[in-house]
Amino acid sequence: MKFKHFILGVLFTLIMPAVMNAQTIKGVVNDENGQAMPFSNVVDNNTSNGVTTDANGKFEIKVKALPATLIAKYVGYQNKAIQVTSIAAAVVIKLDPNNSLDEVVITGNRAKTRTVLSSAVPIDKIYSEDLKSSGQVTFDKMLAYKIPSFNSSTQAVSDATAHFDPADLRGLGPSRTLVLVNGKRKNQSALVYINDTPGKGEVGTDMKSIPFSAIERVEVLRDGASSQYGSDAIAGVVNIILKKQTNFTEVSLTSGITSEGDGFNFGADLNSGFKFADKGFVNFNVSYLDQNKTNRPGTPGKDDLFEKYANDPQWGDYIKNNPSLGMNIGQPDTKMGALVFNVEYPLSDRTTLYAFGDINIRKGTSSALYRVPYWPDVSDPYNLLHAPGTTYNGFQPTFNTDVFDNLSSAGIKTNLLGFNADFSLTTGMNKVDYTVKNSLNVDLGAGSPTEFKAGGYTFSQLVANADFSRSFDKVTFGFGSEIRKEQYEARAGQVESYIGGGVQSFPGLQPSNALIKDRNNVGLYTTLDYDMTEAFLIGGSLRYENYSDFGDNFSWKVNSRYKLNSDIVVRASYSTGFRAPALHQIYLSNIQTLVSGNTISNQGTFNNVDPAVISLGVPKLHAEKSQNISTGITLRSGAHFSTSVDFYHIKVKDRVLFSGEVGFDKDTLSTNPVEQILLDNKVTSMKFFINAVNTVSRGVDIVMNYKNMEIGNGKLAINLASNISKTEIDGQIATPEILKANGYDIFNRKEQGRILSARPNTKVLLGLNYDINKLSVILNNNYFGKVTWQHAKDVSKDQTFKGKVITDFGFAYKFTSTISANVMVNNLLNIYPDEIDTKGDVITNLGGRFRYPWEVSQFGISGTTFTAGLNFKF
Repeated sequence: MKFKHFILGVLFTLIMPAVMNAQTIKGVVNDENGQAMPFSNVVDNNTSNGVTTDANGKFEIKVKALPATLIAKYVGYQNKAIQVTSIAAAVVIKLDPNNSLDEVVITGNRAKTRTVLSSAVPIDKIYSEDLKSSGQVTFDKMLAYKIPSFNSSTQAVSDATAHFDPADLRGLGPSRTLVLVNGKRKNQSALVYINDTPGKGEVGTDMKSIPFSAIERVEVLRDGASSQYGSDAIAGVVNIILKKQTNFTEVSLTSGITSEGDGFNFGADLNSGFKFADKGFVNFNVSYLDQNKTNRPGTPGKDDLFEKYANDPQWGDYIKNNPSLGMNIGQPDTKMGALVFNVEYPLSDRTTLYAFGDINIRKGTSSALYRVPYWPDVSDPYNLLHAPGTTYNGFQPTFNTDVFDNLSSAGIKTNLLGFNADFSLTTGMNKVDYTVKNSLNVDLGAGSPTEFKAGGYTFSQLVANADFSRSFDKVTFGFGSEIRKEQYEARAGQVESYIGGGVQSFPGLQPSNALIKDRNNVGLYTTLDYDMTEAFLIGGSLRYENYSDFGDNFSWKVNSRYKLNSDIVVRASYSTGFRAPALHQIYLSNIQTLVSGNTISNQGTFNNVDPAVISLGVPKLHAEKSQNISTGITLRSGAHFSTSVDFYHIKVKDRVLFSGEVGFDKDTLSTNPVEQILLDNKVTSMKFFINAVNTVSRGVDIVMNYKNMEIGNGKLAINLASNISKTEIDGQIATPEILKANGYDIFNRKEQGRILSARPNTKVLLGLNYDINKLSVILNNNYFGKVTWQHAKDVSKDQTFKGKVITDFGFAYKFTSTISANVMVNNLLNIYPDEIDTKGDVITNLGGRFRYPWEVSQFGISGTTFTAGLNFKF
């Protein structure tokens, strides 16, 4: 009993001083405008104990004794430390937004984090609120309006491409930008863009698969990084960092419509998080988006494609009553649901378990070319698509896609023999299934369905990573390995979709197109950074890759950065890179319906291992190689102004191309090897993939930021960013000898234009944000430079679509610290691209069906869009 009293006495002696000396500090956390910052974190620096501010930004925290140092934190703001010496009055902590040049980034630094200023290569860091201020609906479009060297725009009448929208960095095509999520490789999409759009023949990543509401920030590395991350990083890297917050639940509702009354959209997002087992956290995000179609067709009142006019005795009334020829051209109908999660749990001070992932389901409906009633060899005599006794006016086939995309990653970070170690396993899959509706297969007569399962594709990957890093005084060393297995699957459609001539608009994939192919890849890398002085950094990386299907590759990089003073930094890098040909590009085969002259024909895509293609002398696909030189300077003036200028020069050797149409020549007396293949396969032309061109891309990126400019009672932020670039073909197209001997041009001027001038060569983004009290006003002026469509053969029929300025205006208002609203008018002045001038070539606009360009792309054709949203935090 005495012993128990003794123990209690000891505990009382130890605890009471702490209890007696404990102090409760009360306070509030505000932003730079004096507005409360709910759900921010306040931590006692001595004990690491922390609390979360309430909905009014207020907090209470117990500290052992005074004086005490408190640190306030909030995503997108600079951490603020203050010393509290008295509890007589409430503490006010004011947080300032991060200066972009001082922010820490993890992308491009395998072994050691750097700030944007101290990095040897250009990196952009964009928070979710910055993305939201663009007023765009999907993540890929948000990036396009925030990063001038990033391009993405909606494609119309382009089968599944209309539901993915090819996106690229520095105009180098979707295949040459690597996308990461939390630093782990995101799977590519299952789709090859084989329609006449920018990015034709490329394979990209489904940038729509992760909703922006799940994103904390995006880091865009604008430099070659193959030696660090492997294939696809020739143009750069987009690293998507998921949210980690656990302090609140946020619900966002948005809706919009165009000034034409179409394109209505509604979106709902919920982001929340919670802590578990004291140390761990879970953040999850649920999103829904319903996007209706838009329609901006040409209205020619005639049909030059089939030579039908208002005075036609048989079809004149139809032409007069249907001036748009039944076309629907614009963004497709889309419904999307997504779930994203991000989890961490520290086992100890040295070891942390983590997992993250997403599931995205999309259903989309786009329109094919309208089958006018005089469409050659197409009619509806059995009343499948029009009621008996009514006039047959043709029909509108629709192309429906079901997209399923998922990513999941799990790993452990620990300290092993003095090295920071990260072991992870990541899986990913993108699946797309096609359905053609409101159509028919003429060859099946009365027995034809009107809805057809047309097949689909799946691409999946399994990636194992082991990464190690350690700092030795001024030297930071890293190394690691990656093992990746990829699989590509093509599935045949139902028999009715391909038998005979196949379903109108998209003959289904045939059993001969169906396959499952896979490959393995092993990569080893090492990195080294040496801070020779506080000002002078030199670094580099080496990587070896071996692919089971085409062999190995070795790439390397050197970079350096020198601080002239605390405000001026110069930097430079030189790297080699590579891109492995996608499994899709090696094995894709199908048949498409196309319009050529006033005839309708079937075009076959033959895969790279097809004996027919091999017989023409087309070599086995191999890796593209690149050389990337980058030089730049960053400048900071005071705490609020920063600018960076970066020049780049990128050579890509042996780019994988999707060839142009190779068909029958004008000689009707003989049959050449190509024509024999066409006859054997019952197609009128063929295409294939081939390493055939070298390109050189030169450009400059300029980024300027001025924050916290005091004007009146508010503060103004100015962001100016621009990209000026040019891509040229270096040397001759590598045409196989058999094709060259028979007079074939496998990559004509029209196809060349897709990699030279289909994207704006100049893009300037100017953003103004003015915050005063509870009101934020946003004004964006975005200049999209000229693009040029090149005619296949006749230079005089080329058309350049001049550059245009798109103005966005909006405002956001905080009713309370937890409820806010925003309104945005995108394309305020209702600007459209120049209209197509056919110059006598009716194929250019398909007989007047297209009013605006679709084979080259600037900023879309929706016109003015009104968007409003409500945001709740609790």
